[in-house]
Amino acid sequence: MTETIQPQPVPKGASVIQSYLRTLDGSPGVYRMLDDQSRVLYVGKARNLKARVSNYARQSGHSRRIARMISETASMMFLTTRTETEALLLEQNLIKQLKPKFNVLLRDDKSFPNILVTDHAFPQIKKHRGAKTEKGQYFGPFASAGAVNRVLNQLQKAFLLRNCTDSQFEGRTRPCLLHQIRRCTAPCVGKIAEEDYAASVRDAARYLSGKSTEIQTKLATDMMEASEAMEFERAAALRDRIRALTQVQTAQGINPQGVAEADVIALHMEGGQACVQVFFIRANQNWGNKDFYPRVGEDVGEAEVMEAFLGQFYDQKEPARLLLLSNGIDDPDLMCAALSEKLSRKVEISVPQRGEKAELVDGALRNAKESLARKMSETATQAKLLRGLAEAFGLDAPPQRIEVYDNSHIQGTNAVGGMIVAGPEGFMKNQYRKFNIKGEDLVPGDDFGMMKEVLNRRLTRLKKDDPDREKGLWPDLMLIDGGAGQVSAVAEIMREQGVSDVPFVGVAKGVDRDHGKEEFHRTGERPFALRHNDPVLYFVQRLRDEAHRFAIGTHRAKRAKSQMANPLDEISGVGASRKRALLAHFGSAKAVSRANLADLKAVEGVSEALAERIYAFFHDGK
Repeated sequence: MTETIQPQPVPKGASVIQSYLRTLDGSPGVYRMLDDQSRVLYVGKARNLKARVSNYARQSGHSRRIARMISETASMMFLTTRTETEALLLEQNLIKQLKPKFNVLLRDDKSFPNILVTDHAFPQIKKHRGAKTEKGQYFGPFASAGAVNRVLNQLQKAFLLRNCTDSQFEGRTRPCLLHQIRRCTAPCVGKIAEEDYAASVRDAARYLSGKSTEIQTKLATDMMEASEAMEFERAAALRDRIRALTQVQTAQGINPQGVAEADVIALHMEGGQACVQVFFIRANQNWGNKDFYPRVGEDVGEAEVMEAFLGQFYDQKEPARLLLLSNGIDDPDLMCAALSEKLSRKVEISVPQRGEKAELVDGALRNAKESLARKMSETATQAKLLRGLAEAFGLDAPPQRIEVYDNSHIQGTNAVGGMIVAGPEGFMKNQYRKFNIKGEDLVPGDDFGMMKEVLNRRLTRLKKDDPDREKGLWPDLMLIDGGAGQVSAVAEIMREQGVSDVPFVGVAKGVDRDHGKEEFHRTGERPFALRHNDPVLYFVQRLRDEAHRFAIGTHRAKRAKSQMANPLDEISGVGASRKRALLAHFGSAKAVSRANLADLKAVEGVSEALAERIYAFFHDGK
């Protein structure tokens, strides 16, 4: 008779934490609390690691959240640092990387766009997002791409700066449409002197730096002089520029007089949820606002949420010189030191009580309250729809992650697949994915083949990124645009990938391909439909329409890029000047492709070897 040895339970709780105290000293550093599966529960920083950990070793006196975290702790990890500032920076990096469930977590972490005036003899003015690696002057951040586009549109009218790429600029032989509609001075073909263009660039930079009044005064003086000299066309152009500048100021809304540069940050918490509203004040101008909904647990205080938000928000973003907060944090001096170290200039944190600064914070706080109220209402409605969706499709529970797939192409060209994601809080746009269809053996327009490729790549990626399904990346439901054929293709992929527990449903247009007559297809079952006025049907339509919008937009962007591409750019040895010479000689890239070798050699600046290389490129190397 053999005796079965039962596995011993892993020790957890305050006693485990207590056992680490003898190995710790009073150094600053970062600690991690892990569960019995080695998953990180919490990341924290401490000025004195031993003192902080000893607090957790106590048997009582904790909030419910901390008590539950302690009860799940099976092990801890420690990393000492030289200073508490280093510990704070490291803590925020680890929180963003590991996403522990007991930490306050900022979920939306997109970068904000800026306006860039490039470093060029004739600078380009354009939108820029991401690391500031390109040389030039940066102005921002703006709260959204829409805000940047509106300002750029008006600045083009006001200062007539080019927005074409350097490649397009170098390759032009005649002015483009923007010059004809008075949006650009056409420096590409010498319609304006370099010093005059530089003066316009300086005016644009001064305006974006907040010196708008003196620029408008100067333009008004120039307009009067042009009118008195009976140069009415020039006077009208100056009038249009003044009007454009006025529209920029109007679009920017509130422009504080006493605050040149600040980020205004207001926090509102209610019902276990939080909203943080951020307003960007630059050059005495309001450049927009954005709301954030950090993940907060029970018993989390406002100071903890605000401190966590600041640390994570500015991890990859540049803070303003002044941060105006609605709530104080426990250690503002430490946060100031950490942000100042990253920015290499002093950053000040203030919680204003009166005056214009307090009015800015009050405005941001009002927006935060209103945004959270809307969010909570939408979340309640979304939860009801997800329950209805689970009932309609026979799911065990309301889905927390829905992935919707669609393809887009024109007769098989520039084919792309799109995946959108939705959950309890609506569309999760940072989870959207696009798939450039790569299958060379696909027949043009083969929707089944495209869907197979997209699903194969998606499931392969899921197995690699989340093999144990602990990160929440696997969908609870897949919606496929199509009927029985698409569902059959997906079922085949699922079998090949060995995935049997992800439900999927095909959404077909139904009779007459009308909205409201959709049919739903599942493997081995007859198609069915929902009532015409069923809210769940409208919900599925919104999901499908969003997937279609995303796929179409991705396809159009890919098609536009391919149409704008110049084949001469792909030929080694053909730079901007030689491309310009070729286009001037032949008129177009298509004419270059048809030219014989003798004609290519006749172009100024094109050597015999380069002519042979160009000819070979367009004639398959023969």
